[in-house]
Parts: sequence; structure tokens; C-alpha cells
Amino acid sequence: MTGVRCMLMRGGTSKGAYFLAEDLPADPATRDDLLLRIMGTPDPRQIDGVGGAQPVTSKVAVVSEADGQDHDVDYLFLQLGVEKATVSDRQTCGNLLAGVGQFAVERGLVPAGPERTTVRVRLVNTGTVAVSTFATPGGEVDYRGDTAISGVPGTAAPVELDFTETEGSACGSLLPTGNVRDDVGGIAVSCVDNGMPVVVARAEDLGVTGYEDPDELADTGLAERIDALRVEAGKLMGLGDVSGSSVPKTTLVAAPRDGGAICTRTFIPVKPHPSIGVLGGVSVVTALLLDGAVGSELLEAPAGGAPVEIEHPSGKLAVAIEFDGSRVRRSTVLRTARKLFDGTVFPRP
Repeated sequence: MTGVRCMLMRGGTSKGAYFLAEDLPADPATRDDLLLRIMGTPDPRQIDGVGGAQPVTSKVAVVSEADGQDHDVDYLFLQLGVEKATVSDRQTCGNLLAGVGQFAVERGLVPAGPERTTVRVRLVNTGTVAVSTFATPGGEVDYRGDTAISGVPGTAAPVELDFTETEGSACGSLLPTGNVRDDVGGIAVSCVDNGMPVVVARAEDLGVTGYEDPDELADTGLAERIDALRVEAGKLMGLGDVSGSSVPKTTLVAAPRDGGAICTRTFIPVKPHPSIGVLGGVSVVTALLLDGAVGSELLEAPAGGAPVEIEHPSGKLAVAIEFDGSRVRRSTVLRTARKLFDGTVFPRP
């Protein structure tokens, strides 16, 4: 049986298979079929592949040398289904991004610095460039460190992710509908795209508190209401028919109750997220900082422009947003990543 060179990495609160583009078929359809067999999809357990039986562990990063001078590497993100044989490139992933720079150094695409390395990564899905900075003492990637992030046991080396020019990454503008607030099926929403198209609504307007555990939300019949909301919002955001797509994401917000600035529950696309995505978090914080946005009255914003701590089911995510007037100048998130294995993966026949 022929295998494929692969590195399995945890990036932030996600886990995925990282590949060099040259190690995969050039034809997208052939590539996607291979990746589905590697991941073990379709199967709710993904028992015959390396997937982890949930959306946050059924992910792929495809990395290649840069084709331009303003960045070092290209990163294509693919979201693979679990129970359904789907492969989507309609979104990017900020969590897997946390491991792209290290993977590029490990594969020899980017030279390591003597202490720290900065890699400029073009997010192929959106066309934007993010900057990842991480430790490389002695010219080698070091995954060990004292930084803890919610949703991940233990500690690891910090990874600084800086995002610029992410407004309208998928929809063309920060406010794709042209409004800060819209009414979708009687539900007040704010639709924002600052790196990830997100529909923000108050949890109470969807019949939940927003403090439930993900498993509890799965049993409330909420999925149908979320799907109807995001499908209609997707049309307003210029995304067309999103019934088979993983975007836009939907985030329900409630008043904070654990020392953060806002409490959130996010869905991919209708399954409750165990935490919150990096760029999803960036878009949610951006929305809540806009005057008149849905849920902005619930935000307990920190003083002096300090990072906004988002409460989610696994803990908190801190997001810093810098505005230049009415435009977003920069977004910063701190993550960690770790190499889990490096070798050959064998797809299901």
C-alpha cells in the first residue's frame, strides 16, 4: 500500500493533518478523495482513519512555497466532514494556522531564526496574509513552553498570530449586508466578516441561555433553528446557498459570568463547537465593538483597549482588535501548537 507523508499537529484547540502540496495529487477532486480516505470519512467515529470524530479534529492544512514576495508560504485549509463525505475550502482556520509556520520550518520551506522565527502565511482560502511568530532556540522549533490556552491540557510554547486586512475576507466587506443589525426570521442578528463570516445573535432569542454545555445544546432542537437562521443570513451576506457549507458560522452571545467580557456558544455549522475558532472569535469581538450591534449591550469591554476575553465552553480566548477610525487595523491572538507525529499515513483503500 502506498502512503503519504504527513504531520499530525494540534493547532490551538483543533487538530489536523498537515501536508506539503507536492505530496498530494494536483487535481482537487483526486486530492479530496484521498484526504477523505485518510481521515476515515464518512463514518461518525472515523474509525478507519486519523480523524477524531468531530469537526475540530477533521481538518487538513496544505502548505506550499510562496508564489509572491509579500509572504513566505501558502496555506490552504480544508474542512472535512465526519459523517458526510464533504470537503470544503470556503473558510480558513486560525487554529490550524498556529502550526503552519512550524510545519514550514520543519519541512525546510522557511529557515529558522536563532531564537524566534516569523513566518508570513498567505491564507489561500481568503487571500489575506497572517504573521506567525514562535520559538526556535538554536535554529530548531521548540514546542515546549509555559503558555496555557483554554481547551488544551498542559502548556506549550506561545504562538503569536497577527492578522491584517482581514475585513471582508469571504464576503467582500466587514458588514456584508450593509447593516450593523438585521432581522432574519424575526431574530435580530449582526453579520460580520473580519476573517470569518459570522452571524451573531443573542442566545435568549434562540430559546437558550447561552451557558449550556455543548452536549446539552445538541439535545434542545437548536440545530434546526440555527440552520434556518444561517441559511437565510448567508443569502443576505452574499454567500448564496450555504445549506451545504460550513460558513457562515453562528455564534450566540450572553452576558459574561466567569470574569470574561462576553459568553459565547458557536456552531460548525450547526454542531456545537467545544470552544470557539480563532478567526470566528476575531469576527465576534469585532461585531460586539461596533455601536448598535446585536449583543454589544452585553459586552463588558475592558478599559484601555486591552484584549477582550471571550468565554466559551472550554474556557476563554483573548482577542485584541485595533481600529483605525471605523476600519479594523489589526487583530492579535495568542495560541499554542504541538507536533504529534511525523511520518507516513496510509489511506483506506
